Amino acid sequence: MAHLLELDDVHTFYGNIHALKGVSLVVDEGEIVTLIGSNGAGKSTTLRTISGIAPARKGTVRFRGEEIQARKAHEIVQQGIAQAPEGRGVFARMSVYENLLMGAFSRKGPLDEDIERVNQHFPRLKERRNQKAGTLSGGEQQMLAIGRALMARPSVLLLDEPSMGLSPILTEQIFQIIHDINADGTTVLLVEQNAQMALNVAHRGYVLQTGQIILSDTAANLAANQQVRQAYLGEI
Repeated sequence: MAHLLELDDVHTFYGNIHALKGVSLVVDEGEIVTLIGSNGAGKSTTLRTISGIAPARKGTVRFRGEEIQARKAHEIVQQGIAQAPEGRGVFARMSVYENLLMGAFSRKGPLDEDIERVNQHFPRLKERRNQKAGTLSGGEQQMLAIGRALMARPSVLLLDEPSMGLSPILTEQIFQIIHDINADGTTVLLVEQNAQMALNVAHRGYVLQTGQIILSDTAANLAANQQVRQAYLGEI
């Protein structure tokens, strides 16, 4: 049986910089899979490669068994993969509602059901519906970035550093929402510097180091791994 999402020996470059050096990983239907690692390890590049923003120079990306590494970014969204990017990337001068509509640009038909689903996950966005996105707090902008990605009705949601810059309380809220989105039927591939929170919510994980995967296991086993605990969980 084919994996929902699969990377096989993927190499990605930024000019002459070899960012991903043979990354192979799989994500199955219904999972939360996390990528952890230090800054510059290649976590965000992995998501950008899947999304078609930084296409692989070598290797294969498969979605539902079909190769997608040569497809354009908007075609990949149409197939069922959406990303909430690092830094949120909201359209600052547009309202919350208009930002959500932008997330559904590739779809046809009524959007009321999708707006309602986003509002259920993020009641604060409903309260801020007509507010310009640039005036939202950091936590609210993160909620909007995730909600906008959900408007594409993705089978796989790619989340890039969703807790960046957020307070501990807001971080806990965001991770609870990630859990709820997954329980609602959306598969999640999560890139996150907060390794403890990521491993708490994930089913499985991969550890990236300088563009290569050095460890993969269940989230529980990674959280108990002494190498991971010392390098990423702050233990001495």
